Amino acid sequence: MMNSSKPNLLVGSPVERVEDLRFLRGRGQYVDDIVRDGLLHAAILRSSVAHGRIVAVDVSAALALPGVHAVIAATDIREALGAVPAIPLRQEQMPAFKPFEQPVIADGKVRYVGEPVALVVADSAAMAEDALDAVVLDIAALPVAVKPDSVGALLVESTGSNCAATLTALRGDADAAFKDAPYVRRERFRVQRHTAVPMEARGLLAEWDAVRGHLTVYGAAKVAFAVRRILAAQLALSEAEITMLESDVGGAFGVRGEFYPEDFLIPFAAKTVGRPVKWIEDRREHLTATNHARDVVCELEIACERDGAIRALRGHAHADVGAYLRTNGATGARNVAQVLSGPYSIPHIRIDVSLHVSNKTPVGTYRGPGRFEADFFRERLLDMAARDLKLDPVEFRRRNLIAEAQMPYALATVAPPLNIATETDTGDYRMTLDRCLVEIDWRNKIALQGKLIDGRFHGLAVSCYIEGGASGPRENARMVLEADGAVSVYVGSSAVGQGLETIFSQIAADALEMPLERIRGVFHGSTTHVREGFGSFSSRSTVMGGSAVIDAANNLKTAIRAAAAKRLGCAAADIAIDGGQALGPARTSIALTQLAGVSAEGSYASTKRTYSYGAHAAHVAVDPKTGQVAVLDYVAVEDVGRIINPHTLHGQCIGAIVQGLGGAMLEHLVYDEAGQLLTGSLADYLMPTASDFPSIRAFALEAKPTPHNPLGAKGAGEGGIIPVGGLIANAVAAALGSLGVEPRELPLSPPRLWQLIQAAQ
Repeated sequence: MMNSSKPNLLVGSPVERVEDLRFLRGRGQYVDDIVRDGLLHAAILRSSVAHGRIVAVDVSAALALPGVHAVIAATDIREALGAVPAIPLRQEQMPAFKPFEQPVIADGKVRYVGEPVALVVADSAAMAEDALDAVVLDIAALPVAVKPDSVGALLVESTGSNCAATLTALRGDADAAFKDAPYVRRERFRVQRHTAVPMEARGLLAEWDAVRGHLTVYGAAKVAFAVRRILAAQLALSEAEITMLESDVGGAFGVRGEFYPEDFLIPFAAKTVGRPVKWIEDRREHLTATNHARDVVCELEIACERDGAIRALRGHAHADVGAYLRTNGATGARNVAQVLSGPYSIPHIRIDVSLHVSNKTPVGTYRGPGRFEADFFRERLLDMAARDLKLDPVEFRRRNLIAEAQMPYALATVAPPLNIATETDTGDYRMTLDRCLVEIDWRNKIALQGKLIDGRFHGLAVSCYIEGGASGPRENARMVLEADGAVSVYVGSSAVGQGLETIFSQIAADALEMPLERIRGVFHGSTTHVREGFGSFSSRSTVMGGSAVIDAANNLKTAIRAAAAKRLGCAAADIAIDGGQALGPARTSIALTQLAGVSAEGSYASTKRTYSYGAHAAHVAVDPKTGQVAVLDYVAVEDVGRIINPHTLHGQCIGAIVQGLGGAMLEHLVYDEAGQLLTGSLADYLMPTASDFPSIRAFALEAKPTPHNPLGAKGAGEGGIIPVGGLIANAVAAALGSLGVEPRELPLSPPRLWQLIQAAQ
């Protein structure tokens, strides 16, 4: 252990995931596996009306049913707390968003199908579900807004508008650059509403200890400390009076772990009845009530020189954020504005993004929020412009990629009041493009472009992108030397299925120069582990949490030397740590097992974002008779700075690509004019399966480490999904070029593509 002459080489090695063994043996513990004495179960009555005034909520019949302990509505919460709390924004906080925050339960009005109106607590989940039918709900329907231009259906009357705000991202002077541009093209694109569907839906178990005045909540994920802070303010408790415990989490992808109405309702119910209360979301609830994502329309305009140099980009996007702005509901829109230029050197940019509320489920972040949409808009327009300018689309991109000599390169700045600026760090963007072309054999396959072979048109496309990661401001870790000489690692980051326990074990073992098996475990996400934590989002865990682990390891070595020096009667500088011994002068030593309990904290702070980058290429075949698209080959190349574990990185990339293909070709949350969700089950909301996309190849590079953290690593959890929509649409357009088909909207489902083919013919 800790022998500086023989450093470990675990970082960079394809170590098998240490957490997988318990999952494969069925020993994972998810929130629904947790049982407490006296446990009760909750079910939620949700509005079946998209927009209306609540005339009455009669719970008397439900309360009279056997096994029912409580039925909670807005009046009960107001009576207990003096008001019905609202859910504040965690990110992109603006005064203009305040009126559009969501109350924790419908209060006087409902604004989307699925909004909580009442909560039943009973002896069993079945009893609670049955009792929902006994609640008499009287709602006077109001006009429904399902589109940004809906007339006569104001969601928040006091604001006078369904447009919450417009964000603007600026670089240079786009309007001036367009005035005498040799080439200009304007197009309108749309990315549909869809969402993440993790294997494990949301769930919570809350327990109130009246004697201690302490609340414990099981089922935390992603941002446990932020959720605790919000809940404490709502319940008028101190943060110290609430413990959030993270169990195993079966996927998150941005949608899980944010603060939802249930994050208040279940703890409030437990405090009200004085017994533990559990709620587990079913799949219909998930599709109806958990954050949706995407749903953006964009009018985008490009100005170029005749040689293909992009002079300017400008546009106006309209984001449908659903009925309320909650937690991170503006993040996707902000990203659309700021990263629409992607990896390209574009001197003049102006992108406006208007956030419109509607009578739909509120949106939040879903893997690559805003970036997936922005890349679809930009990459489609680039292919169109290249064709107009009679330029090869690959050379057009290569001509405009940010050069390594331009690093760091400033992206557009989101104007006040957000005032968010960012810049790339390191990269050779042309390198990943060239590698991607080699891997897919572009030189030979391009001969297939547009060809009709055995009844299918073939098409190829390539797309370039950047992935922002490492959101600050900081992260924390703690290490403890155990009685057997092993080390336990505690982190503020959350594990949401991304292999965090493995990654942090590798980093910790290398930093301590000890075998991997001497890392007792990585304990994550819960508010009991460290004094302050920030969680896992925006591809930050490895960079921020891993860097905090390095700092904690260095501090632990210092603490061990100090403790050993005190026992051996020498200076700490005289102590060397080798294997399981602390060695002092004159051959004195002490076993580390005798220093059990020595601990140290570590922290890492940074406001510098990291930017992974890469290129994807696809070869598709389109059946014009059915509109069916087959992905024959898919190649991804991404430079992520330093690679911690090639295995986990590969899994992240492939999984993200499949999610992107689902969003590009299958998944769609469809509402009718009355605000009713028509795709509220997995029979209607189509998900990709293992057999749908068998030919995906991913290559990870570490050519350009970042200087912004001690690992040199960049975030890499979202890059796989970002370029997929634009890439597939461009490949389909290339395949059907002879028919004049120009996809401008996702998803490219067989019916939609068949209609485009018929219209073109």
